[in-house]
Amino acid sequence: MPQLPLTFAVPKGRILDEALPVMARAGVVPEAAFHDKANRSLTFACEREDMALIRVRAFDVATFVAHGAAQLGIVGSDVIEEFDYSDLYAPVDLDIGHCHLAVAEPADAKTARGTSHLRVATKYPGLTRRFFERQGIQAECVKLNGAMEIAPSLGLAGRIVDLVSTGQTLKDNGLVERERILDISARLIVNRTALKTDTRVAELVEAFRADAEQRRAA
Repeated sequence: MPQLPLTFAVPKGRILDEALPVMARAGVVPEAAFHDKANRSLTFACEREDMALIRVRAFDVATFVAHGAAQLGIVGSDVIEEFDYSDLYAPVDLDIGHCHLAVAEPADAKTARGTSHLRVATKYPGLTRRFFERQGIQAECVKLNGAMEIAPSLGLAGRIVDLVSTGQTLKDNGLVERERILDISARLIVNRTALKTDTRVAELVEAFRADAEQRRAA
């Protein structure tokens, strides 16, 4: 009985350019159409006949893998930490896509000490609430999928929680980083059931792990 094709999920955006050479060394090579910037398809063939690639939003990568619609994927550890998916396993830190999650606010903000409530604009309400809860602060999270940096100037929220790489975007919008929440890197994620039942998944995990270890040792 022929095996069903594997589906490998990758995120649109910042991680993908760094992930592609890592994937290639592990044997996951998308068809040429994947690299066509004008191509808006979400599903692509791979050089391996038993594998297909899907390109979706980062949060959707985790959802597809957790529910078994994709067997493997690559996503930032921020996404993994935001959700509590019992069927999601992240066996390999790929050591790419480095940035961090941080709290930022306007440079001239004067937040009162001892405040017990804050309104925060973020794409990460779970991480944000848990971070402030540990400080005894109730965070009212305004969910945004982008343009976080303009929320304070428009009066939507006093602070934001967002990914920071160089910090230039914060600076350009009159914001400063106040607290660092989480250091982030890209991870290989797999569906736990697929890992137990399909030897191809375990083989790919080992290929990605070997590549990451080789790069660290170099």
